[in-house]
Amino acid sequence: MGLFDSILGRSKPAKPDLDNLFGLPSAAITLDTSLGFLPTGTGSVAFRAPEGRAFADVQDEIRALLEAGGGPRVEASVDSYGYTWLVCRTEPPDASALVTDLHAVNTSLQDSGFGPTLLCSLVAFTDGARTLGLVYLYKQGTFYPFAPADGGGTTIHGERTQRRDNVLELQVRDLLKDDLRLEPDTQRWFALWGAPGL
Repeated sequence: MGLFDSILGRSKPAKPDLDNLFGLPSAAITLDTSLGFLPTGTGSVAFRAPEGRAFADVQDEIRALLEAGGGPRVEASVDSYGYTWLVCRTEPPDASALVTDLHAVNTSLQDSGFGPTLLCSLVAFTDGARTLGLVYLYKQGTFYPFAPADGGGTTIHGERTQRRDNVLELQVRDLLKDDLRLEPDTQRWFALWGAPGL
């Protein structure tokens, strides 16, 4: 950070630390014991896919990396906003194994020059009635909870509306403050409608 940045009150964004993902298994234990939320075994990495052959090569590399030694398959899907989601699944659900796979996907993308296109990683949880995602913001190096309400939305006058369970999100934030580096700015708690696993 330069002198002018200091004078003008600008700060450098936190450097992403993918090792922060390894805090998720501890957070999973806290969620289970305190709220009854268990991992679903589904996790994903979202990024803006570049055009051209380079992405196809990286996608093949990620699949080969994770499938070596009997690891889970990686599925790719594109959401309505144009982000690509690489989805990993563990059966039975295993938070530690899932986090290891997500770390490998993120690292492969970063090492292949696609770091600037990474948006987030998400691990899904459920208590049997509700779903919850713990989201890692790649550029901030922080986590936040995302909890869609009513199964992700309701229909009013023929139009689908989407609502969040803000009470659950704040409850999870307070509960996990010792387990994860949480995003303090709730304006950065982006809604991830239609994310895999939610």
